[in-house]
Amino acid sequence: MPEINAILNNLPAQSGVYIMLDENKNILYVGKAKSLKNRVRQYFYNNAQTEKTLVLVSKIKDINYIVTPTEYDALILENNLIKEHKPPYNILLKDDKTYPYIKIVTKSDYPTLEITRKLKADGARYFGPYMLGISVSEIIKLIQSAFPVRTCKNTSFYRAKRECLNYHIGRCLAPCAGRVSKEEYAKIIDKVIEFLSGDNKEIEQRLKDKMNSAASRQDFESALYYRDMLQALDKLNRKQAIPFKIEPDIDIFTFATNGEIAVINVSAVRGGKLLGSENFALNDTSYQNAMSAFIMQYYDKNPVICDEILVNEELEFGGELNDYLSGKTKNKINIVCPLGGIRKQLTEISLTNAKIYLDKQAAFLLRKEDLTLGAVRQLKEYLNLETLPRRMECYDISNISGQDKVASMAVFEDGEACKKHYRHFKIKTVKGANDFASIKEALQRRLKRLAEGNSDISFSKKPDLLIIDGGKGQLSSAMEALKSAGADIPVISLAKREEEVFMPQVSGSVILPKDSLALKLLIRIRDEAHRFAIAHFRKLHRQKQTVSELTEIEGIGKERAKQLLTHFRGIDKIKSADVEQLCQAKGISRSLAQKIYAHFHKDDNTKENL
Repeated sequence: MPEINAILNNLPAQSGVYIMLDENKNILYVGKAKSLKNRVRQYFYNNAQTEKTLVLVSKIKDINYIVTPTEYDALILENNLIKEHKPPYNILLKDDKTYPYIKIVTKSDYPTLEITRKLKADGARYFGPYMLGISVSEIIKLIQSAFPVRTCKNTSFYRAKRECLNYHIGRCLAPCAGRVSKEEYAKIIDKVIEFLSGDNKEIEQRLKDKMNSAASRQDFESALYYRDMLQALDKLNRKQAIPFKIEPDIDIFTFATNGEIAVINVSAVRGGKLLGSENFALNDTSYQNAMSAFIMQYYDKNPVICDEILVNEELEFGGELNDYLSGKTKNKINIVCPLGGIRKQLTEISLTNAKIYLDKQAAFLLRKEDLTLGAVRQLKEYLNLETLPRRMECYDISNISGQDKVASMAVFEDGEACKKHYRHFKIKTVKGANDFASIKEALQRRLKRLAEGNSDISFSKKPDLLIIDGGKGQLSSAMEALKSAGADIPVISLAKREEEVFMPQVSGSVILPKDSLALKLLIRIRDEAHRFAIAHFRKLHRQKQTVSELTEIEGIGKERAKQLLTHFRGIDKIKSADVEQLCQAKGISRSLAQKIYAHFHKDDNTKENL
């Protein structure tokens, strides 16, 4: 460790970001510090480190750092570097999860209730977010049971000739037929807003009145319905009950770890009522590093609409995070570690949820890591690869007797399928069923796009390992493509029968243990490439048959058939279109539209004649 000691001794005592690298200069971890010298040294000289941190330290072979003018700049730079490089030991919110809100456009003459996941500065009222444990659809159902709020999508009013069914059963005031004024309807919306803001008295009384009225009419089915709604309201009240004297908007973040994995629980309080909570599993077990990074990433995906943020421990960069979040909203955000009172109780409830989830999911999460990153590390060892194959691309060919040949590219990152990076190639230059030449063409085109710096999110990334579905022949074709492109990328092939791995410069095959995670990972990505190739081949084959069917019509060639399919998005919609709708497609005259319509409605004419 002499080289690391030299680096540690020369670290500055200023704020900045440190970047930990492995032996192949791959980024393992990015962190921030108010004093780079003090923070980085803790990794190597702190006996209280977690097991996860000890594993990280064992892989560190070099450390880079960037000094920043301020601690605030360090916070921002760390967040940007994590999102750009996705280091395996940093936390990264991989999903794009956003939460549902109830939206009411109060400026509208007769507002409706909408469920949305995007907040806009449009003057509408938004209520939420509704997390796990609180169903937004159930809340809307409750509202519509108690208040006669319209559910239709009408934008014009006073024009309907008759009222809809909801009006006759007391569920709507029929603004479409002019049965209610804007002022009367606005009063109903005000009551709905009061309920969504935390006042349940009005909705409870309305449901009781409706239940009693239905019972007195001996309409027992309706009475039971309103009774069920009252029970749902009571259940919701119990879930949301918090003894606040005021009605604050608070987000709560608490952190729990067992040294191997960590969990952050997120809870939302709006108007003094709990709107649910959710747990997130992390691979960073350091509270100070993980919590601030998580909060920043969370609010990159979700709007900041709270006044306070509660955490279960003081944050080293709490002040800087305050400034960052306040800059994302018009309000001043305060991050607080409460010492007592109801806020402390809320934090403890959230922390308890995090610990329960941690205990239940520990085995599952560790097993998942074994199957993903663990399998990637094992594959590196078995195949003696120089670098960790974090991004793997697998290629397969699909065709029938050389017709409609397609190549698929399935992509795995850190051992998990990255489906948004999947791509396919329609083989253009190969004649007949020649899988070897098809593999070569597909790889040449892929490598050309990499060399050109293609803007496509998938083609712009260099793979750490190429996997070819097949044996030695397919591997040789892939190596020819790499050689002609001047690309230096490790490549292997995987043969189906015995699941043998073939590698360049290795005379025989490499047999991985049948129960190894590495082999199971290779089989998963190979099967994904095969499935993706078959699916695209079938799509092309169906499209070809459809084009062929359309070209049977006089005046329809291949190009015009494709234009029709693009316009109508499928043969079924072309068949169901009338002459006027067909005329709207590019290049379709009325006479041609009549021929298309007649072609698909021959049976109708026959039935009429019978």
